[in-house]
Amino acid sequence: MLFFYIRHGDPIYNPDSLTPLGKRQAEAVAKRLALYGVDQIYASTSNRAILTAQPTCELLKKEMTLLDFCHENHAWEQLTVVKENGSKNWMFHDPETRRLFVSAELLKLGSRWYEHPDLKAYNFKAGIDRIQQEADNFLLTLGYEHIPGTGAYKVIRPNEERIALFAHQGFGLAFLSCMLDISYPQFTMHFDMGHTGMTVIEFKEENQIAMPRVLTLASDSHLYREGLPTNYQNEIRF
Repeated sequence: MLFFYIRHGDPIYNPDSLTPLGKRQAEAVAKRLALYGVDQIYASTSNRAILTAQPTCELLKKEMTLLDFCHENHAWEQLTVVKENGSKNWMFHDPETRRLFVSAELLKLGSRWYEHPDLKAYNFKAGIDRIQQEADNFLLTLGYEHIPGTGAYKVIRPNEERIALFAHQGFGLAFLSCMLDISYPQFTMHFDMGHTGMTVIEFKEENQIAMPRVLTLASDSHLYREGLPTNYQNEIRF
């Protein structure tokens, strides 16, 4: 199985939609996926994810399946920190939490990072556990049973399909960290994804075991091909 994780295009968060640039990015990633085809298309129930998936559905004449567990609002409620002024921020965007995420004492906790004394005021364990369970359930429907803590999956049903999931950054970083059994702090500090960035993960069976391997992370070559800006978050040009 080849699994494609695609972040939505350049967004309008309120109301939930895409900018004109975001719509062109969605068309660009659709052309890229259409080159080789996709067997199943999934999307978050967020409108910006649905709008990003639509051009791919149209080109390939396929229906999308909506997955509410991927909606970013759920992750936002469970994986954010609250500042003194009452504002919220993703943990991986908050300067204080970022410093904590790379501290020796938190790294020693490994997958139990949320037990750090400075994080006990939150229930981050519930957020990570929810995404882990939902990710495991989803992958099981595709034929792969997670073997917790190993990064490996038992192959219940051989799957040669190409699966695409259109969703978000905040949810996606947690989802991919759970899929790959890489601790959330480690993953969010060292990996990221831009608008319509495409991550491709291969599930290759060996003796009824599949070890997901990242073939490309947050690739934006489709934007380059279409002459669109390859700016990370509309800020960093490269």
